[in-house]
Amino acid sequence: MAHGSTRPTSRDVAQAAGVSQAAVSLVLGEKWRGRVSEATAERVREAARELGYRPNLAARNLRLGHTRTVLLVVPALTTEFFAGVYTGAARVAAHHGFGVVLYPSPEGIGPARDPFASAQAALDGVIASSMAADALTAIRGDQLPLVMLDSDPDGSLGAATVNLDITDGVRQVADHLLRLGHRRFLHLAADVPSWTFDVRARELAARIGEVPGTSLRTVRAPISIEGARTAAETALSAKGPSPTAIVCDDDKLAAGVYKAVRRLGLRIPDDISVTGLDDLALATALDPELTTVRLDAELFGERGMQALLAVLEGREPEEGDIPVELVVRGSTAPPSAL
Repeated sequence: MAHGSTRPTSRDVAQAAGVSQAAVSLVLGEKWRGRVSEATAERVREAARELGYRPNLAARNLRLGHTRTVLLVVPALTTEFFAGVYTGAARVAAHHGFGVVLYPSPEGIGPARDPFASAQAALDGVIASSMAADALTAIRGDQLPLVMLDSDPDGSLGAATVNLDITDGVRQVADHLLRLGHRRFLHLAADVPSWTFDVRARELAARIGEVPGTSLRTVRAPISIEGARTAAETALSAKGPSPTAIVCDDDKLAAGVYKAVRRLGLRIPDDISVTGLDDLALATALDPELTTVRLDAELFGERGMQALLAVLEGREPEEGDIPVELVVRGSTAPPSAL
């Protein structure tokens, strides 16, 4: 502890700025407006900078009774989508003096053992994707103030739920393909037990089922390019009439479909149309560029953090799903005449 004695204190800052310790506390805690002048606040900040003063957060948190830290629990970061969710959540958190700790649930091997000696002691709240619910229960995050992302609002563990309007996104995809004249569909579904993927399957079947003379076959695949390629190749090689459009739950699945279609000597969109969902960077790297549904990952993260702040403050979170948008590119066209 010897080196600790040289660390500048709030008393040192107060002396350097010629103000009271209380004024230092107000300024550095961003609670000075209306209590001290702008000039005094700037003098305190300047003194703190020159001395290299850092507030003792551990001591301050003991006084406040919380750590101003939020845990974001997401699936393993296999796409940039959840990186966007983190960026949005962290932006809102920083504005309110909170930090966000990211806890990716590893795919395939289940969650790591409790990443905190006691999650309840270390955290103020949790934002979690329903795709990482197993990790959530393993760290007892469901016993903390909790906001669920992409989760069934009627059966949610959380005090609040924030969703993208996936139902409308799937409806936009189905309507686009139906308007182009497609009637035989293959749904390449993500083989992940999650509410968001159940919604996609249910809405696609309902929308296509409303139009006479349509058919829909569903094939499941893990969310990987190779898994999707294998599943699509098998489905497209099956006997019977071939689908003219393949609807994928995710852009990564669509990339696997592209590989399968090329291996079978077919062309996109001449022989078959393909759609994705997410609008990852991958969507414009594919050739032709992928028709997909744009999800605003950063806004999703922002809304998740805003909802958690509302829960922590005893307010009602903002209602309504986040709008999504179909982006039509080169992978969809009318079916070729048979």
